[in-house]
Amino acid sequence: MENESSVQIISEWDIVAARQLGRNIAKELGFGTVDQARITTAISELARNIYLYAGHGEIHFEPVNDFEKRGLKVMAVDHGPGIQDIRRVMEDGFSTSGGLGAGLPGVKRLMDEFDLTSSLGEGTTIRVAKWLRDRRVG
Repeated sequence: MENESSVQIISEWDIVAARQLGRNIAKELGFGTVDQARITTAISELARNIYLYAGHGEIHFEPVNDFEKRGLKVMAVDHGPGIQDIRRVMEDGFSTSGGLGAGLPGVKRLMDEFDLTSSLGEGTTIRVAKWLRDRRVG
């Protein structure tokens, strides 16, 4: 993972930094503006969740450029309280912060891959990926 970059999430400004870094990497990889916006929105939600619920954590970025796939993997890691009811937080409309509840279900819809693991008292790790579409005309 020598190409990996990361942003520590401690303050609200770190959410902005994570968004900007994610957008820049997505642009460099060749994602169009719509997918850049999708990626940026997902990163914003993941970073915001770290800030609101865990207090601190990291967002890691791993560009993927191999023979099989090209794209961006993003991993959000925190050592906060964990998620008590994963099934519930994945329901549209559910919110513990008084927000719209688009959160993690929205992230899942925006990205091509989504994996969430959480342990009470230990923290949460969310891995997502967005893949570039093959632009060759067949």
